[in-house]
Amino acid sequence: MPKPGPPATVIAWPRSWDIPRAEQFGELLFTHFGVSGPVILTLSSLIHKYLKQSVKLNIDLKPALSSEQLDRRLQRDFTKYAGKQLKNALHDLLPHKMIPVVLALSGLDIHKQVDQITRYEREQLVHTFKNVRLTVLKTRPLNEAIVTGGGINTKEINPSTMESKLIKGLYFAGEIIDVDALTGGYNLQIAFSTGYVSGISIY
Repeated sequence: MPKPGPPATVIAWPRSWDIPRAEQFGELLFTHFGVSGPVILTLSSLIHKYLKQSVKLNIDLKPALSSEQLDRRLQRDFTKYAGKQLKNALHDLLPHKMIPVVLALSGLDIHKQVDQITRYEREQLVHTFKNVRLTVLKTRPLNEAIVTGGGINTKEINPSTMESKLIKGLYFAGEIIDVDALTGGYNLQIAFSTGYVSGISIY
């Protein structure tokens, strides 16, 4: 599994770049199939009702820096790596495998020496760092899900025993119940707690 990169800010925009629906700050993973990690898992929970449509993501790879601060940082790094090609001058800011991707999105020549980078090209690079735009085509299959939604309506369950209000002697626990929470161990706690209550109620 790839290691999470530095914290990023991700904003989800269902359908078009009009009104953002959710924003999260945290660790983001770029994988062979797309994006993942805690920030994506949380967003998928917040915008699940839009996932049948086109969902767009705007990723800020350097949320701790303003555009002006990032530009100054690039200037310092370009001075540090004077004489080197652009592809070899961004290791302090990006994971190795992301460098050619970000440069391609910026429209810059990866072989160009940093001494020859113009102010406009540097601004293009800053813009890309702060605005990586992706379109979500689909979610991963159910067998890869970390948390699932849907299940038995909580109104049909006695919360003191986890017994069905409709069928005597039938008890529920875990994700068969229509309840889920954001990432952070909450779903495990739901499973443990409902499993314990239903277990002691049966015996």
